[in-house]
Amino acid sequence: MIKNIILAGGCFWCTEAIFKRIKGVKSLLPGYIGGHTLNPTYKDICTGSTGHAEAISIKYDSEIVSLENILNIFFSTHDPTTINRQGNDIGTQYRSAIFNNDENEIKIIFNFIIDLEKSNIYEDKIVTKIENKTTFYIAEDYHHNYFSLNKEVPYCSAIIAPKVKKLMDNKAHLIK
Repeated sequence: MIKNIILAGGCFWCTEAIFKRIKGVKSLLPGYIGGHTLNPTYKDICTGSTGHAEAISIKYDSEIVSLENILNIFFSTHDPTTINRQGNDIGTQYRSAIFNNDENEIKIIFNFIIDLEKSNIYEDKIVTKIENKTTFYIAEDYHHNYFSLNKEVPYCSAIIAPKVKKLMDNKAHLIK
């Protein structure tokens, strides 16, 4: 069954690079969600004043990759304990959030976060928010497949490449 989830884990270039490699992911798009400005652009959301988060909308086959696997990958490839920040990226547009309106999936997500908290994997409290899915605005074309097309860019080689390597090393069974 094809499902959709929208994840905000900081820079959408990073989350896109991670989830493009996962079995069962049928499509994904980088974009903006959770704000109050209509039709925001990258320039708009970079100000931090629109309320939008950089996010990816993932369509996945739940018979190939479960929601729990998606969540496990999401939480293991970004820092869910920092408010409005991922590394040097600071602002509300870099918040950790999951956007969903399906009550059953919200329960699964909520319980996943509770179990993750109980596991004491993180020293600090998880601050990832479960937010209502609102209008998702697709990012400009140059953001699509950014890592694959720009591996030589310093941000990609210094920030994204190590995350992809960590994924490949730790979750090989989920890689296409």
